[in-house]
Amino acid sequence: MPAVIHSEKENERYTSLLDELDRKGSKLSTAEQRLADLLTLLIEDFEERHYALKPATPIAALEELMAANDLQQKDLLDIFSTPSIISEVLSGKRKLTTEHIRKLSRRFYVSPELFF
Repeated sequence: MPAVIHSEKENERYTSLLDELDRKGSKLSTAEQRLADLLTLLIEDFEERHYALKPATPIAALEELMAANDLQQKDLLDIFSTPSIISEVLSGKRKLTTEHIRKLSRRFYVSPELFF
C-alpha cells in the first residue's frame, strides 16, 4: 500500500513502479491510473523535501551563464563597459544596474528576474 516516502530506497521503489505503469501507456485500468497519480504525488513530495534547490544569487546565475557559454570576463565588455566594473560586479563589490540586467537578459535570452 503506498504511503509517504521516508527514504531514498522507498523513493526508488515507487519511481520504478511508476515507470512500469508509464510503460503501459493508455492501457491502464482506472485503479492503475489512480495508483500512478498517487505515486506521482508521493514522489514529488519526497523530492521537493529532499532535493529542493536554494535560489541562486544574481552573481551565481551570471557566473553559471558565463561558464555554460564558455565566456570570460572580457567577453562581457559590451554589457559592463570596463573590465573593472565586471570585476567589481563578480566580486560582489558592485550591484548590477537596471541597464546591466536588461543587457544580460537579452544577451543570454533569460528573464530579467533571474538577476534580482
